[in-house]
Amino acid sequence: MKNLKTLTTIFVTLSLTLALTQRTTAQTPEEMQTFFSKDYAGISIQVNATQTTVPDSNIAIGLWINCTADGVYADYLNLSVYGYRHFRYGLEKITLNATCVMPKTPLVYNHTREYNYTVYVPNDVWDSIYAELYLKYAIKGSPFQYDEIFPITTVRNVLWEELEKQLKILNESYQQLNSTFEQLNQAFLESFEMNLSAENLALLNQTYWNLRQNYTVLQGNLGELDNARRVMTVLAITTVFFVVTTIYFVVRKPKKFW
Repeated sequence: MKNLKTLTTIFVTLSLTLALTQRTTAQTPEEMQTFFSKDYAGISIQVNATQTTVPDSNIAIGLWINCTADGVYADYLNLSVYGYRHFRYGLEKITLNATCVMPKTPLVYNHTREYNYTVYVPNDVWDSIYAELYLKYAIKGSPFQYDEIFPITTVRNVLWEELEKQLKILNESYQQLNSTFEQLNQAFLESFEMNLSAENLALLNQTYWNLRQNYTVLQGNLGELDNARRVMTVLAITTVFFVVTTIYFVVRKPKKFW
């Protein structure tokens, strides 16, 4: 009873600790990482996003644009975010967000623009999320156009991770059970050998010699029986011969003539 109370206390403590840890983890802001940074003529662009996430959650995307020349005019800057929905036998590309960031916008030299977006990730989308940038602008009438595609946030496959965790637990349980079985088997064999080497061994030895002695006696009896059978056979043959001879002489006895 005392051990049961102790185990219950430990279990409750661990459960509360785990709950507090998960709550603390959930309240911690997601770490942002720079996934794209490039300097073009007159424009510098940088894209930051959530480093990792899980399905059925949101990712944060930050777009940083700096003008590094005079007379820059943006015809458009479009941002598209997509991932892949996983089926049993294939993948399907799915657009998660599509935004026209700067439609026909003049830019000011040495001025930075920042745009922040929240993108939802469905529960059947995982692995890498990709971003596409479509940029078209001009510097004092000289046109420029760029299309960029790059990976950003990695969505963890929590289902697969859970299966791996369960597999690890099952493997550890199997190893423990196998070890316990070997220990029990070894203990059984040792106990059997100890009991066998003492009183049981003497009993088995006595039984063996008794059986051997009985076997010898039976062999002797069989030999005597075989000899008796042979004597009886000779006696029977002799008797039959004597009877036949007697009958023969009686039949062949000469007749008297009167």
